[in-house]
Amino acid sequence: AVSTMWETEGLQTFGIVVVVCASLKLLHLLGLISFSEDSVEDELELSAVRHRPEALEQLEAQTRFSRKELQILYRGFKNECPSGVVNEDTFKEIYSQFFPQGDASTYAHFLFNAFDTDHNGSISFEDFVMGLSILLRGSVQEKLNWAFNLYDINKDGYITKEEMLDIIKSIYDMMGKCTYPILKEETPRQHVEIFFQKMDKNRDGVVTIDEFIDCCQNDENIMRSMQLFENVI
Repeated sequence: AVSTMWETEGLQTFGIVVVVCASLKLLHLLGLISFSEDSVEDELELSAVRHRPEALEQLEAQTRFSRKELQILYRGFKNECPSGVVNEDTFKEIYSQFFPQGDASTYAHFLFNAFDTDHNGSISFEDFVMGLSILLRGSVQEKLNWAFNLYDINKDGYITKEEMLDIIKSIYDMMGKCTYPILKEETPRQHVEIFFQKMDKNRDGVVTIDEFIDCCQNDENIMRSMQLFENVI
């Protein structure tokens, strides 16, 4: 039963896995999951777009992607986003295509803010590949740091119960009511209560990065889920 899955696997596991799944859906949309062997050597193309990314050498040093992979990623990114940047509306459109049975706009908003590290209202190619590198090839610590940043909606360095609830509710909304017909309206709050108590070790009403990482690293389901998406590309 779905309710059993939520109890045994844990809400936190699902939340973190959805983050990674969502990034894979974005990749799939850009046609990047199956890398082609087309000629991608013409870096002169990079100077033709309005927003020119940093030199590939620099991105290669900052990410876990090879030069060839970065060239292919850039080609896909540029095809979908000719201006060289993605705005929030485009991001929401992408997720609404993959989750037509629900409302993905709120979750897409939160995920957009996690990718938009300089908070300038758009995601550049650099923002995109830096986040992708962590989600697909980062260490467990890096992935958990990224997930913490997603849950920390106001970016003050702490996760409150309400922030966690907002993220979880947005996941419910995105997946659609038809996916979880047996779950009652108050179910997200009940699960957040349980999970938050588990994380908030010193009972001060907020979860710090250390509490978050410690709790996740001691959860076998989360650790297992972290391995699922390695070597996807």
